[in-house]
Amino acid sequence: MPQKITPQQNQANTQNPNKGKNGVNQQNAKANGNRGKPLNPNQKKK
Repeated sequence: MPQKITPQQNQANTQNPNKGKNGVNQQNAKANGNRGKPLNPNQKKK
């Protein structure tokens, strides 16, 4: 079973994309979700 995550660890994980490492920080991925598409200036607005 996974370890319980404290609020301090959760806050750090949501801000940490783990650049340069293999794998994905699941908490960071869920926190940032679908940010890329709306921020991309090439996407046409409806």
